[in-house]
Amino acid sequence: MACARLGSCGLVGIGAACCAVWLACATRANAQVNAYNPYADSQEHLPPVAPDGTLRWGTFYKSAALQQAYERLWNLGACRGTNKAITVPVEMNKVAIDSLPEEEFRGIVVGATGTIRGGMIAFSTADEPADDDPNYVAALHPAGVSKLTVGGSLPVTAVRPGLTVRFQARVDRRGTATEPLTILEVITPPSGFRPGPIEPGRDETIVGTVTRLHDGTLQVQVAAGKIRRLSIPLAADTTVRVDAGQLDLVAPGDIVSLTGRVWRGEGCVGEGTVFASVVTVIKPEPAVAAPAVDERIGARTP
Repeated sequence: MACARLGSCGLVGIGAACCAVWLACATRANAQVNAYNPYADSQEHLPPVAPDGTLRWGTFYKSAALQQAYERLWNLGACRGTNKAITVPVEMNKVAIDSLPEEEFRGIVVGATGTIRGGMIAFSTADEPADDDPNYVAALHPAGVSKLTVGGSLPVTAVRPGLTVRFQARVDRRGTATEPLTILEVITPPSGFRPGPIEPGRDETIVGTVTRLHDGTLQVQVAAGKIRRLSIPLAADTTVRVDAGQLDLVAPGDIVSLTGRVWRGEGCVGEGTVFASVVTVIKPEPAVAAPAVDERIGARTP
């Protein structure tokens, strides 16, 4: 089966429309149903997480076009569950995701798109993925209840505006750190997190949002207290660690381990669509360039 590719504009490839329609239908879980539809996903709008912690996924459609055509007929009143030439193919078009087997995977990320709410990760199980290798695509739950963890290291140049960072520092009354920073963490704060005010002259843990990185100085905005804008010089060997849950931090080449329910039949994306409950991504250590060799003297230059 042809593999799918993930790009900056979203998912493209075999089965992409199927996944898009499934995601759209899943997000309409709270919509009002005007009439009983025996072929709808469910007449009960259950929470996305069961009491035992199991994720509820609902229905996946093998053919997006068939489901869309049926929904149009239903809304027009042309089919109310009596024409088996319509209803039987519609019922056969469904896959109950929650009944699919759960498997564990480990691979290399090929691409990622979206957010924790319904985003997707394409990955290859090959040790060294090639452009023509078939890929799997992991779908995150549209309710944002899939557990995504991103860890590892980043080069300092990858720190960008909008990221939330945590670090230990002491700043003066103008918000300038008194010493260069050697360790920086990129994090995803828990829901409802509220940072405390910063006190000048006190060594403390600071959480803020990156606004700029220029000439070795990190500009950070904090959300509480009188000191809101910080200027933090970075040391030449600053280490950047990731402890986050954001899909926009996942990149090609990252190592991914995941658990999810797998559909490999008609309408799947690539080798299979994995409806992921737990995803762990580890970013590889940034490569360190070897010092140059001066061939005239056979010595390494700084």
